Amino acid sequence: MSTDPARPGPAPLLVACALGIERLALRTADRGGARGPVTVLRTGMGPKAAERAVTRALGKDSLRDAAVVATGFCAGLAPGMHPGDLVVAEETRHDGGRTPCVGTALLVEELVRAVPGRTVHTGPLTGSDHVVRGHERGDLLATGAIAVDMESAVTLRSAVTAGVRPVAAVRVVVDAPQHELVRIGTVRGGISAFRVLRAVLPAFFEWHRSSPLPRR
Repeated sequence: MSTDPARPGPAPLLVACALGIERLALRTADRGGARGPVTVLRTGMGPKAAERAVTRALGKDSLRDAAVVATGFCAGLAPGMHPGDLVVAEETRHDGGRTPCVGTALLVEELVRAVPGRTVHTGPLTGSDHVVRGHERGDLLATGAIAVDMESAVTLRSAVTAGVRPVAAVRVVVDAPQHELVRIGTVRGGISAFRVLRAVLPAFFEWHRSSPLPRR
């Protein structure tokens, strides 16, 4: 049976992360099961770098309709969180704005399947322009946020600004109230979190497959 070359294919998936070690985890993961083309984008660290990189990427014709997942490591805010736990955002927050996430329940279900035994937390994921430590954790927790990172909120805001598309944020806790990092570079010692991040792509593929996506 011949394939119609004019038939549009599924929209691609853009997976955005900030750090080289995050990209390494995602690039060495199994890519089987993707619904369409998958691009892993290293944005660089911080909200400004994320905004520039995501806006530039989605400006390309090949990615203009892409679904977007922000991922990588984060700092947990809630008591009882541990390195290697997963956070699935119900919404991301930055500078007073909020971006709702799509398919949270499905992502939780698929992550439980992909990484059995790991705790999955859901709730608001807030943005920061710096690594959060000490009393700042309590201040952010008081707003209702359960985790914080520097790129997810800006990544999703930039994605929906560039066009209508499903967006999500999934982060792996590497820094928690009882397990605070001295500096962000010590993430390289977070073997548990690295292994968890390597395992999340199948969940992203199922989310992508189930999301309402335009055909290209």
